[in-house]
Amino acid sequence: MSAYATEEMAEDELTILDVESAILSGRIAQIQRDDPRGTRYLVEGVAADRRIAVAVVGRFAARRRYLIITVYRLQGKE
Repeated sequence: MSAYATEEMAEDELTILDVESAILSGRIAQIQRDDPRGTRYLVEGVAADRRIAVAVVGRFAARRRYLIITVYRLQGKE
């Protein structure tokens, strides 16, 4: 998880469990191929409480690791 993602997670009062839940319960809502650093995936899911909608943006990095770039609450989907 990037430092920026950690900051955004805290700012939106989300926990690592919320991020994990969003990825595991979510779906790929968008694939962004225009970044020269690699394809980004926007995953939309729900937080651990099953009420808060969460977006997680990430990309596959070296050695098949998934780097979480940013995390945020989805407004209007709660």
